[in-house]
Amino acid sequence: MATLASVPSIFSRNAALGRTATAPEQEAVRQENLAIAAGLKQQEPGLLNELIVRYQHRLLRYLMFLTSNRELSEDLFQEVWMRVLVRGGQFNGKSRFDTWLFTIARNLVIDFRRKRTLASLDELVEGASEDDRAMTFEIADGQPTPFDHLCSVEDRARVAEALLTLDMVYREVLVLRFHEDMSLQEIAAVTRAPLSTVKSRLYRGLAAIKPALEVSEAHMGVAG
Repeated sequence: MATLASVPSIFSRNAALGRTATAPEQEAVRQENLAIAAGLKQQEPGLLNELIVRYQHRLLRYLMFLTSNRELSEDLFQEVWMRVLVRGGQFNGKSRFDTWLFTIARNLVIDFRRKRTLASLDELVEGASEDDRAMTFEIADGQPTPFDHLCSVEDRARVAEALLTLDMVYREVLVLRFHEDMSLQEIAAVTRAPLSTVKSRLYRGLAAIKPALEVSEAHMGVAG
């Protein structure tokens, strides 16, 4: 079983494992995204429901990591799919559908926070608000993420708790990289940040989560 202190190294191994798609697999993904784009443009019956079933758990998990608020996440979740319904024709299939979907979700979170006088999601790096407080939640869809394959149930729970203690900009990059298995370029597209900024946030996020995990591990040792 992987120890909590080794989680950053697990992240590194997972990143390597997640980049091994073969050329035929990449072509299959490309064709699927083009098919989704065509279906959305033509308002193909049943396609939206199929997409909701496929992505609902991942999308809600992402929103909850961004907001730390289940009720707000569920409201935004509904709004995301309304945007997909109305603006689906804008998806051209040149990128992964989940990248486009998560970009919509992130923009809605930014819009919500702007209404609460925060200029953008990136401002949260300056300090945590009440919505950044740690909370416990679990969203399971029966499909393990790449990170899940390398950690025990106990470790995953502690990592999720530790993630919620991070500033949101670091938390978001870690979730997109290791839970959603997005490349650095795809994360840059979702967050609209330069690639160098994404790399910096990833490095700082890994550095920040390690002491939080060590504290959690120490507490578990005392409790045991």
